[in-house]
Amino acid sequence: MAPDANTAIMPTDLLRPDLLRLNASPAGKEEAIREAAQLLIAAGCIDPAYAASMLRREAVANTFLGHGVAIPHGMVEDRGMVRRSGIAVLQVPGGIEWNPGQTAHLVVAIAAQSDAHIAVLRRLTRLMQDEARLTALFTVTDPAILAAALGEDAPLTTPTTPGSDLTERFDWVVDYPTGLHARPATAWVETARASAARIQVRHGDLVADAKALVALLQLGLRAGDSVVVSAEGEDAVAALARMKATITRLTAREKADAAAAAQKARAPARGWTPPTPLPAVPGIAASPGLAIGPVHVLPRAAVSVPDEPVPLIEGGDRLHEALSLTRQTLKALADDTARRLGPSEAAIFTAHAEILNDTDLVTLACQLMVEGHGVAWSWHQAVERTAAGLAALANPVLAARAADLRDVGQRVLARIDPALRTGGAPDLPDTPCILIAEDLSPSDTAALDMARVIGLATAQGGPTSHTAILARTLGLPAMVAGGAALMELANGTPAILDGQTGRLHLSPAEADTADARAWIAREEARKAEEEARRGLPARTRDGHAMEIGANVNRPDQVAVALSQGAESVGLMRTEFLFLERGDAPSEDEQYETYRGMLTALEGRPLIVRALDIGGDKQVPHLQLPHEENPFLGVRGARLLLRRPELLETQLRALYRAAKDGGAKDGGALSIMFPMITALGEVQALRAACERIRAELDAPAVPLGIMVEVPAAAIQADVLARHVDFFSIGTNDLTQYALAIDRQHPELAAEADSLHPAVLRLIRLTVEGAERHGRWVGVCGGIAGDPFGAALLTGLGVRELSMTPRDIPAVKDRLRGSDLSALKDAAQRALDCETADAVRALDGDAS
Repeated sequence: MAPDANTAIMPTDLLRPDLLRLNASPAGKEEAIREAAQLLIAAGCIDPAYAASMLRREAVANTFLGHGVAIPHGMVEDRGMVRRSGIAVLQVPGGIEWNPGQTAHLVVAIAAQSDAHIAVLRRLTRLMQDEARLTALFTVTDPAILAAALGEDAPLTTPTTPGSDLTERFDWVVDYPTGLHARPATAWVETARASAARIQVRHGDLVADAKALVALLQLGLRAGDSVVVSAEGEDAVAALARMKATITRLTAREKADAAAAAQKARAPARGWTPPTPLPAVPGIAASPGLAIGPVHVLPRAAVSVPDEPVPLIEGGDRLHEALSLTRQTLKALADDTARRLGPSEAAIFTAHAEILNDTDLVTLACQLMVEGHGVAWSWHQAVERTAAGLAALANPVLAARAADLRDVGQRVLARIDPALRTGGAPDLPDTPCILIAEDLSPSDTAALDMARVIGLATAQGGPTSHTAILARTLGLPAMVAGGAALMELANGTPAILDGQTGRLHLSPAEADTADARAWIAREEARKAEEEARRGLPARTRDGHAMEIGANVNRPDQVAVALSQGAESVGLMRTEFLFLERGDAPSEDEQYETYRGMLTALEGRPLIVRALDIGGDKQVPHLQLPHEENPFLGVRGARLLLRRPELLETQLRALYRAAKDGGAKDGGALSIMFPMITALGEVQALRAACERIRAELDAPAVPLGIMVEVPAAAIQADVLARHVDFFSIGTNDLTQYALAIDRQHPELAAEADSLHPAVLRLIRLTVEGAERHGRWVGVCGGIAGDPFGAALLTGLGVRELSMTPRDIPAVKDRLRGSDLSALKDAAQRALDCETADAVRALDGDAS
């Protein structure tokens, strides 16, 4: 009789009772490995020398599988020491540190002559989808239960009937106008993962783990759909309450976004009409504007991923490293996009990073590796199968997320094997062109060279795609869904792309081109009037002038900042020079960047913040030690003083740029140091600056500090004697003053920088600076909030630096205000008891 598909097919001698030890308490990782090896030795599975081989393996590979499970094994070359295959399981209820930040409760030691052990690994990857059951194995007292759990090879099944909802539940009708798409789903996942409870979402017969982004998207939820959100386990009631709060809190934002999109859709199209009929490729309007130039067709990039099996653990290590590096890259890209384009656009890449945490996706890749396939092939197949499922959904918004999944999947694939890298900066002609592509990923769109690409047309995609969103933000005329006809165009074909109407007009005559250029000139004149207002100074009605700067990371972003009305760069974040690379930038590389910033600013002020790493910004190649609480650890100035090679290389590059600036006072450059908490740090940093300045015979430049912790604000009068200026980072100051992690999924909304306690710390800083004739700027989030900027001006702040797109509204607010009224509003804000009371003053501060 053939075995049932759900019957255990594990060789029975692999999990013998004498190879299971419950309630063990080894002193550490090495003792745990030796204890597990002794079980294998006693059972006749390995030679005694194989224990040393298992320990050697730990020096070259991380055998922590995740979720409390470690799988120690020997070196490949020592397989001859394995007498017969066997698996020893050590249960450690109290847990042991396997590596920093990793705690193992199940030590599954593997001795394998062939692939007989693969069934156990398959089961472990599946168990990781059922955290409650896996966690229960950490303390189970019956060895038969442990053996049965590891012996089952049947796939996990997900309950699909109403009766299988978990213990605690609530019903909800989807009221997001565009359904559950990637950005709100990411917030759901972040909230769910903050709890130890098991949480699921059911729609009809479909059930998804609330901690798995792709699984949630595959539910295909539309407005009006009914769902059941349920939870069980530790903290289930509180976890469900947090989920409900997150889900319902997003409703207002989703409706507002949909209303704004609908209003934009109702606006009359102001597209260009050719004076004579022209052949055209129709598509869907994605980003307004008109582009005139030759087309350049990107060839289809077919990805052929070879199936090259490697030892399972090696493959797992490579996948783990690729996922980690890609998360780091996406974090840097999200931060950079937020500074350049805004938080909504940055959320695209935050959602991409969340895809990498999807248990189902990673598990599928692991299962394919377990079946004997190569790591790159397995990952590619997992992505393609999952993306195909998304693309098949009837909801076009969710179907468009298949492109996002393939985008992030390609990033990981390139990390696994650089030879499989595709996309990136396309090979473009020297003259500006209209770029034609089958499709373009969001990350490739964000990285386009705007000097060489004047328009974008894709054969696939939709107006709700993240690529379309980024094109609109970049101001790049674009159309999507042009079909196969686009890809058949010859390179160099003259064309006029109309992003308002979604049409690519081909082979225009001279009269058509002239008419189109006249249309562009009229549009540019209209925009010039807007930009002229942006260029007006932020001077109040009674004559008080505020300097308005931009937060900019690279020289090529300066032009956009100036076009929005920036008068300076009030914050250059130099950590972005370190984040998207595998090593630290050299002194010459940094010099070229700082010199490029000064050149782009043409004499306008530039404030460069020294390397600010730590907290939520980690750089793998710096090999910083693991910290339980990195926000309270070695970050900012603390790191610079402990890593002089980082500090001195950066200071040499900065002073070289100042010396070559052509002005004897160092030109427009200022340097400021982050995360200052004590006078000794300031003195040590100033001494390093003076030593390097003297070595290079460079001019002196103003030196300032970031005020980000209450200690610096309270001692501002002391610190002001030793610095030239202060710049307040209100995001971190709020975080430390209110003891709220500003990235905490449940508490972040309460980290309001207009809290009276934060405003009082700002006022203390201003008062301390004024005693010594120093000025104070703000480069945190509330500087870009028109009401926040008004209060900061009333508090005595002299300079505000913000995301470029926030500048016009802030300048308009200040130009329509009187300083006396702003001071009065600021005083009333200081007297308020809550942040809500402060915000209620909006309207009076003018």
